[in-house]
Amino acid sequence: FLGVMPAYSAADDALTTKLVTFYEHKKDSSVPSHQATVLLFDPRNGSLKAVLDGSVITAKRTAAVSAIATKLLMPAFAEVLCILGAGVQAYSHYDIFMELFTFKEVRIWNRTKEKAVKFANTVNGPVQVCSSAQEAVTGADVIITVTMATTSILFGDWVKPGAHINAVGASRPDWRELDDELMKNSVLFVDSREAALTESGDVILSGAEIFAELGEVVKGTKPALPEKTTVFKSLGMAVEDTVAAKFVYDSWSAGN
Repeated sequence: FLGVMPAYSAADDALTTKLVTFYEHKKDSSVPSHQATVLLFDPRNGSLKAVLDGSVITAKRTAAVSAIATKLLMPAFAEVLCILGAGVQAYSHYDIFMELFTFKEVRIWNRTKEKAVKFANTVNGPVQVCSSAQEAVTGADVIITVTMATTSILFGDWVKPGAHINAVGASRPDWRELDDELMKNSVLFVDSREAALTESGDVILSGAEIFAELGEVVKGTKPALPEKTTVFKSLGMAVEDTVAAKFVYDSWSAGN
C-alpha cells in the first residue's frame, strides 16, 4: 500500500503531507513493514521547507499518542506492562513508556522469539521474554499490541479486569489483533471515529461501540473511565505528523 496523509494546522502554522509505504513481509525482513517521508511546506506560499524522516516521526508520534491515552485511561496502580510485538513500534513505545511511567515489570512476546530476545537485550532496562502471548498478558495492567497479526492474538478472557490496552497494529478493515470478547466488554476509545469505522478490523468486525475519541477526553467533554477495562484503538492521524514535523523543524531552525 502507498498512503498519502496531508494535513494543515493553523495553530502550528504548518502544512505537510506524509507518504507512507506499507508492505506485509511474508518472512522476517531487514526492511521495515512501514517506511515514510514527511514533506513540510510553507502554508503562505506552498514552497517546500523540509523533507523529514517519516519513519522516525511515525514511530515517535504513535508512541506519544499511546502514552497520552495510557496516562488518561490506565488503572490507578499500574505495575505490569506487556508489549506484544518486537518491531519498530515496540521500541518507540518502550522508550516513552519507561520515561513517563514507573512499571515494576515489563514483559514482551513476539511471534518470532529471537526478535523478542533481541529486544530484551537491546533496551535499557530489564524485560521478561515470554513464551506465549497469554503468559505475557496474564495479570498485566497495561498492554500494547504492535504486531503484524491479521487474526486475533489477544483474547478477552486473558485480560485482567480494569487493564488498559493500546491496540496499534491491524490497520486494515479485515485484520484483527483483539477478539470480539475483549472489544465488546471494554470501553472503546479511538483517535478518529471516521478512520476507525473504515480502517480498523478490530472495530468493524467486532461491531464494538465507540465510546469516545481520545481528543474528547483530553478536552474534558468525555470521561476517561480508568476504573473500567479500556481499549485505545490507534490508527494514526495526519495532524500528528504535522505537529511533530513542525516541532522538529523549529528545533532544527533554532539551532541554525
